[in-house]
Amino acid sequence: AGSGMSALAQFQVMAGGQVSGSDRSFDQGQRPELRRQLERLGIEIHPQDGSGVRGDCAAVVLSSAVESEVPDFAEARRLSVPTVHRSELLSHFVASYRTAAIAGTSGKSTVVGMTYAILRGAGRRPSLISGGELRELTRQGLIGNAFNDPGSELLVIEADESDGSLVHYEPAVGVVLNLQKDHKETSEVAALFERFRDHARESFVTGEDENLAVLARGAAEIFGFGPRATVRGEDLELGPGESRFTVAGERFRLPVPGRHNVANALAAIATARTLGVELSAMVAPLASFEGVARRFQSVGRTRGIEVVDDFAHNPAKLRAAIATARARARRVLAVYQPHGFGPTRFLRPDLVEAFAEALGPEDRLWLLEIFYAGGTARRDFSAAEIVAELRARDVKAEFTTREALPLKLAAVAQSGDLVLLMGARDPSLTGLARNVLESLEAIEARPAGH
Repeated sequence: AGSGMSALAQFQVMAGGQVSGSDRSFDQGQRPELRRQLERLGIEIHPQDGSGVRGDCAAVVLSSAVESEVPDFAEARRLSVPTVHRSELLSHFVASYRTAAIAGTSGKSTVVGMTYAILRGAGRRPSLISGGELRELTRQGLIGNAFNDPGSELLVIEADESDGSLVHYEPAVGVVLNLQKDHKETSEVAALFERFRDHARESFVTGEDENLAVLARGAAEIFGFGPRATVRGEDLELGPGESRFTVAGERFRLPVPGRHNVANALAAIATARTLGVELSAMVAPLASFEGVARRFQSVGRTRGIEVVDDFAHNPAKLRAAIATARARARRVLAVYQPHGFGPTRFLRPDLVEAFAEALGPEDRLWLLEIFYAGGTARRDFSAAEIVAELRARDVKAEFTTREALPLKLAAVAQSGDLVLLMGARDPSLTGLARNVLESLEAIEARPAGH
């Protein structure tokens, strides 16, 4: 029931297909609301013990997270049912539509959401497959990361570089937002992005960053803030809750904060422009953009203290989230749960550097233990070791447990503070953010400086 697999399941069933599936989190009684939402769409959920795989299945679709010893995989082999990777099914959908595929190491879900909002607002009836949940869709009772409009010719998707599968897609419009260290070394990802660019059938869009210069050769649009950009953001006004900027004489208001979100909007504008949308038709859709779940999502405010839930998990995203928080708060009380032992091991020095540079002298940081989703990962170190490295860099960092965190924050939070809870992959993090808010509501107001 990960975001990529659940989106494909929803998209297929919305198109009239028959879909069933399994997930170990459901077997463990986790995420009951998501299970109910999938079942309401007509998706049959069965235990991950092989019992749901039948000989009449057209295919069993697997993600990169599924290991070969999973019973469903073994049963498919026994019954000679074809097994296909998630990216192969997504490639089929990409080829069936005039697709805009959004790639990059940061901002994909937000740009997908903004592009979808622009196209929908312009009357183009787009469909959607995303890694993030669009609030405008969740408000309609949907899960939010997929939508299939029966009359649609346009599709907007998120193209993930983490497992290299994006090279299989041949979209009408290929988009690369940025190139940063995340799942792989940047040199390896750059090579993937070049192959992805070469597969774009109509046009290619990318950013103005220096490390994208090779990709930008021959691009239909380049977005950014500098002279090389063909879609250039000017006259920026960055407020605590919104941003304003101008593109080619059109003034835009964006109801989500942060310079990085202005860059995301410029990417969406560039993408929509390649699909024939007039600039003037983009102003209203972006002004009413409702955002993506867990992208600097305010959980609530009590006694002058705001709690924000954010998906940030790589160094660039952590820096952007902290910068946005610092622009709207007196002090940032940051919480980070690293996800996965492999990714955390790979990014460890970069994570330390990001926190040391992004946090101010008055800010504080709590690290939770590394999130383990199961499988055969080598669990040979602890987030507590990263805390020791952070303290050596004069970061006010502390290792704590999820159980102790709400009361620890309640003991130190003051009016004007912002609690920023960051992490990925763990669906329970939003619930933890709500628990923190409830703990803050339970204490008496404490003025700053006391």
